Amino acid sequence: MHRKTPLHVFVLIDGLGWRVIENRGFLEDLLPYRTSVRTVLGFSSGAIPTILTGAPPSVTGHWNLFYYDPEGSPFRWLRHFSALPDRLLANRVSRRIIKEMGRRVLGLGPLFECCVTPRLLPWFNWVEKDNIYEPGGIAGAPSIFDRLTEQRVPYRAYSYHRGSDQEIVRRARRDMESREANFFFLYLSELDGFLHLHCDDAVGCESCLDRYAGALRELFDVARSIDEDASFTITSDHGMTPIRHQVDLVTQIEKLRFAMPEDYLAVYDSTMARFWFFNERAEREIVQCLDSMTCGRRLSDDELRQLGIFFPDRRFGEVIFLLQPGWLISRSDFNGGSWMPSGMHGYHPDDASSDAVFLSNREPARELTTLADVYPYLREAAGLTVPRDPVPTLEMAG
Repeated sequence: MHRKTPLHVFVLIDGLGWRVIENRGFLEDLLPYRTSVRTVLGFSSGAIPTILTGAPPSVTGHWNLFYYDPEGSPFRWLRHFSALPDRLLANRVSRRIIKEMGRRVLGLGPLFECCVTPRLLPWFNWVEKDNIYEPGGIAGAPSIFDRLTEQRVPYRAYSYHRGSDQEIVRRARRDMESREANFFFLYLSELDGFLHLHCDDAVGCESCLDRYAGALRELFDVARSIDEDASFTITSDHGMTPIRHQVDLVTQIEKLRFAMPEDYLAVYDSTMARFWFFNERAEREIVQCLDSMTCGRRLSDDELRQLGIFFPDRRFGEVIFLLQPGWLISRSDFNGGSWMPSGMHGYHPDDASSDAVFLSNREPARELTTLADVYPYLREAAGLTVPRDPVPTLEMAG
């Protein structure tokens, strides 16, 4: 098959932080160009779209998964059941039913989880409805997959939508040998889950990384057997910070005895809490409570702008409270009180343990410092021409 550009293999490994590999020889002989890259504040739901588009969350529209949208919420119908007691509306069975409805009936995609109590769901919408690893998956900005499709570059993309990490690597090897594409994108998601539970286990991490290295080394060998000029790159979306402290932020706020949704709304994640207010007294006292805590701080609008996560319509929160690195909200909407990870991400990008990685057998044409810098590298590796369309704005992101 004739190629305008060499075969390129790009592997995105969720959670593979610079601190995880910094003192290890993870594929160092094959990928000598190695650097840390600054992540996006938040989680994979914001970081990965930035990798795929080169644009910040304020442009892509992708940051946290739940956002305030009472008019467009796919769960408006749940308001008719608000009189039901929580033992009927918010038990394990009802949450499972809502999760399956969201995924199979409401078009919210395979990632949807009922992480907000059903009584409050009618005030929220879900960001990642489409497969972001396909053309059109990110509404606010064109992704690498949109560009590959537009310019008719043959490619293959793999993610959890198509199987486990092991199955993805195996399928990519088979497809590569068919020589029908010259750009391969693999998203491997399972390391993140392992590191959440074992990031402080040096022996376990070494063994897990060895398994990934072995599988990827074989993939690299196949690529080189097909094209001796093949390039091979590994990057990640964020690192993993060891957990040292926990705070029951939910109880602290509930002690103020304001009611949701009458007085305020809150979404609690592992490392941050986001608030919307409908009562001036509730806003004043909750903000005072947050400001009295030493485990975290409120983010100013100026900082949100600098970080690329400012939304004028406040869809992701009127007040955003971020924990200090190493702290964990012990009881949150996304994780029950029984989940006790040893590592977490979602902290400020200044946290060194949150740094992502960029590893390659080819030195990039320009230095990479942030996740947004990965996109131009992807574009150049695929041999794509630079589009002349305007720089996307938040308004374009909808």
